[in-house]
Formats: sequence, structure tokens, C-alpha cells
Amino acid sequence: MSRVPPNGATVSEAPELLQIRQWALPWLIHGFGTRQSEKWTHRAGRTWVHQIHSGTVHRATEAGYVADGDALISDVPGLLLEIRTADCLPVLLVDPVRRMVAAAHAGWRGTVAGIAARTATQMVTEFGCRWDDLQAAFGPSIGPCCFEVGPEVAAQFDESCVVRPVEAGEASSPESTNSTHRRVKVDLHRANLTQLVDAGLSPGAIFQVASCTMCHPGQFHSFRRDREQSGRLVSGIGILDPAA
Repeated sequence: MSRVPPNGATVSEAPELLQIRQWALPWLIHGFGTRQSEKWTHRAGRTWVHQIHSGTVHRATEAGYVADGDALISDVPGLLLEIRTADCLPVLLVDPVRRMVAAAHAGWRGTVAGIAARTATQMVTEFGCRWDDLQAAFGPSIGPCCFEVGPEVAAQFDESCVVRPVEAGEASSPESTNSTHRRVKVDLHRANLTQLVDAGLSPGAIFQVASCTMCHPGQFHSFRRDREQSGRLVSGIGILDPAA
């Protein structure tokens, strides 16, 4: 897998909805939700999947529920593709030339399945997009500072996306030095970024909102932190309907 440095995004000032300034296109609506914007996608054209932590991608042609899966692609004006997360990584994609958009839900299982790269590849191979035109943005998710996983999960990731306890300076207790109990951490942003670049996307076309959901309880929901009390962050992207 490629080793790619992150590309920081310039985020809008509005605290309730995080938007990529580089995506200020007159026909595009998009955003990464916070605690203050849980219902911002509740409007005409809202379109969603039943998320199942998979590598399954669907094309959306009309509003409403589509199917079980974890990503949606559309070029239909008026649809707003919705993804809900609470530590998993929301990924939005746009082709400003073809005017096609996509949204993907990348938890660790979806990341292992290559959900973001599958979505981008499907936009190219099935819907006529060009790699040189595609752009992606990553929203807030649990960061490598907090995403502890067991060895069976870490083994499914490229080593460049895994932070070992000793490397992180955390082998400070007898339990943490026991190889049976040592907890490593995974970097979901890096894993999805390298997969997208390996698929064909330019590193300079990938923007990241590098905020850890677990570290910022006032702004983001986190299932790891709040468990069953956690809400969901709502991210979305769509093409505005000029007739609306």
C-alpha cells in the first residue's frame, strides 16, 4: 500500500455543519454533521441505505431507502445521499466535471472491505468518471489516538495503518506489556486514504477533517465513548435540483 501524507481541508466556520471550502460549487450540497446538526438531511430528496459494515455500493436513482449496503452513488439532481456514523469514517466523493456524487460509511469492517475505494472505482468503471476529476473528503471519526483494537482486527490492516503500544509510548503497565493483552490502534483515515490512492485517486484531491469523535464530546457523538447513549452524526452530499 502507498504511504501518503494527509491533505488538510479548509473547513467552513459554521460549527453545526462542517463543509469543505474547496467544494463551494453552486450546484453541490454537502456537509459532515455534528451534535448540533443531526437532522440537517431531513428534507426532500433524503436518500439512505441500511448500513451493514460491508463493501456494498448502490446507485441511487430516487429518494428514500435504497437497500442494505454502505455506500451510495448518484448523478440525479435533488437527491441528498445520507451516511450516519458515531466513530466510523464518513467519506464523501464528488466528480465536479461529470457532476456525480457519492457517500460511503467506512467502519473498520467496511475499510477492510475497501468500501471507499470500491465506491470511487465504481464511479470510474461503471459511470464514466475519470480519476483525474474525482475528489474525496473524510469527515470526523475516531482517531488513531483512541481507536484501540484487538490483534485479530489489527492483522487485517496494512502495517502502515497500525500504531503499536510501544511506538505510542503506552506499554506502561504489566498488562500492556503482555502480548496477549496489548492493544494496538488503527488509523482509519490513513487506511482509507491509501486505499483510494492505490485505486487511482490523486493524494492532492483527498481532503480530511482531522477531528477525533471520541476526543471531542461537546461536538461529536462517539459510540466508543458513550455506548448505547450515543447519537449519530449525519453526513451527506447531493446535487441541487435547479427546478426546486
